[in-house]
Amino acid sequence: MAGALTGLFHIAIKTGDLARTRRFYLDVLGMVEVARPEFGFPGAWIAAPVPGGGAIFHIYAGGPALGRDGVVPSGTGAIDHVSVAAVGFHAMRERLRRHALPFREFVVPGTTIWQVFVYDPSGVQLEITFEGRVEGAPAPDLSPGHAYVAGDNFFAAEAYAAI
Repeated sequence: MAGALTGLFHIAIKTGDLARTRRFYLDVLGMVEVARPEFGFPGAWIAAPVPGGGAIFHIYAGGPALGRDGVVPSGTGAIDHVSVAAVGFHAMRERLRRHALPFREFVVPGTTIWQVFVYDPSGVQLEITFEGRVEGAPAPDLSPGHAYVAGDNFFAAEAYAAI
């Protein structure tokens, strides 16, 4: 089929702290680093830790990460969040707790889709999506302060200082 989109290839994220952002994706989320061409500026390609897992996040720093004002932007601008599929809901929640990172939980109404929302160190909101039927009890915590609320920004930059 000529001219057809076939899927998401990667998300590119600018960062002012490559080491911290890299540690977040590798150590907190459990992803793996894959070979990255030498572009002449610092960066990392981060992938899903499964056979054939393609590069999902392209992280870059240095000059190309700077905005016109010479400052690395943060947050997601018009993009609200980036969604990735995952398995191991309870293990992911425990990882986030172990790193003392704020996160929110959600169940998509009328489905068995469970979600965890968390920010990366650059303020990019991630939606980590699970199939609840295979995750086992307990279900996501939807109590006040734990439940995801669309449009509610809970990014806390200071929480990432230890990463």
